[in-house]
Amino acid sequence: MKKFYIITNEQRDPNLSVTHSIQDYIEAKGGHSSFYLSSKIDWSDRVLASLTRRDVDADCVIVLGGDGTLVRAARDMAKIGVPLIGVNLGTLGYLCELDKISVFPAIDKMFEDQFEVEDRMMLEGYSVSGQEKSEPTAAMNDIVIHRAGSAQIINLVIRVGGEYLTTYSADGVIISTPTGSTGYSMSAGGPIVDPKIKLLLITPVNPQSFSSRSIVVGADEQIEVMLAKRRPEQDEEAEVSFDGDRFVHMRIGDRLLVRKADVSAKVMKLNQLSFLQILRKKMQEYR
Repeated sequence: MKKFYIITNEQRDPNLSVTHSIQDYIEAKGGHSSFYLSSKIDWSDRVLASLTRRDVDADCVIVLGGDGTLVRAARDMAKIGVPLIGVNLGTLGYLCELDKISVFPAIDKMFEDQFEVEDRMMLEGYSVSGQEKSEPTAAMNDIVIHRAGSAQIINLVIRVGGEYLTTYSADGVIISTPTGSTGYSMSAGGPIVDPKIKLLLITPVNPQSFSSRSIVVGADEQIEVMLAKRRPEQDEEAEVSFDGDRFVHMRIGDRLLVRKADVSAKVMKLNQLSFLQILRKKMQEYR
């Protein structure tokens, strides 16, 4: 492995000092690198999703930023099939294996092909409003339906595989992958799941009932969420976000359908730590 493509979050490396030091190190070893400076506009417009394998002439993508940057890059570039590895320049990082110090010995390992590649399950979702259907959109972490505008809670009817499951009266609901279980779903009280396991998590956000809990379903199930009316005099609205961006509006009666995506994200793994070892370390760091 000698060809690298670097994606840099402009907010995390504003003067490109880390980016250029990595490029210099790669080229000093006889490798080749190019970089792309990403912004919030790029993520919301999914600029990286338009890239092809010809545009990314590399064996590996190094993502500089944090977990959010890595998630969005892996999601948008999944169809290219190039493995990614994250360098954490932010705060909390479950997914980013490297930091700005460990990245250099990691590059040495990459040159010697001492790594593994994990396939991370992704989601695909689209909304249905009457006869209109939105464009299917992918997510690596989660797809979230949340109330819009009013401070009132919303009613969300959940069906799995066409069969009624439950109705959440809540601020919203999170449908996440195992990779996304350490993100918003965890903050909402959902379980932490080993990312190698294939399943779907359904987690309510601030549910009205104390009996409402996260639900785990099979990876091959299709989940349907319908926005239902709570009060005759109100016309509730909701929004859907995919990995925290790309918002879709929902009105009463609209449905969101979510399933496992056909493509998966490829995440490079260099260390030999198990998921539980990484989890235990992170929990100790952020107590």
